[in-house]
Amino acid sequence: MANKAVFLDKDGTLIEDSPYNVDPQLVKLESGVVEGLLKLQAQGYQLIVISNQPGLAMGLFSVEELENLVVYFMDLLNQEGIELAGFYFCPHMPEGDSSQTACRCRKPKPGLILKAASDYDIDLSSSWMIGDILNDVEAGSQAGCKTVLINNGNETEWIVGRARTPDYMASNFLDASAFILDSPN
Repeated sequence: MANKAVFLDKDGTLIEDSPYNVDPQLVKLESGVVEGLLKLQAQGYQLIVISNQPGLAMGLFSVEELENLVVYFMDLLNQEGIELAGFYFCPHMPEGDSSQTACRCRKPKPGLILKAASDYDIDLSSSWMIGDILNDVEAGSQAGCKTVLINNGNETEWIVGRARTPDYMASNFLDASAFILDSPN
């Protein structure tokens, strides 16, 4: 039997957005994240982070620094009783950057979600993507998930389309998790 998951953007969704941060001292969980994640986990959702990390391609930090941050972040949540099943990141620049070829893993593409679904036997139609920008929504939609946009002011472009229309627009993480838990599977 396949598992269900909630795929989670990191910056601006789970933690306060601090661009290109790999310093654990600057990691601050968004309000309601612990309570929301505990409730989702209690209902059998695998919790998997899907994050764009272009700072790697830009040379702003190393893979080792990012991996150390991931360990810190997973330990922080674990201390609260939350177990992340996985943490996937895209190390590439946005497609418009001429210094690289297009990748399949950078949101709004669904590559990392599809890889995680394969790795953890996830039923995407029973799963959700929560993010703070429409690229997160599009990645989840393209992967076959239902989606929630946390409307916290981080989306500034509002380039809309069918794949970029969330199933729900939440005011915060706790609102997002409550909507998921109240939705029929």
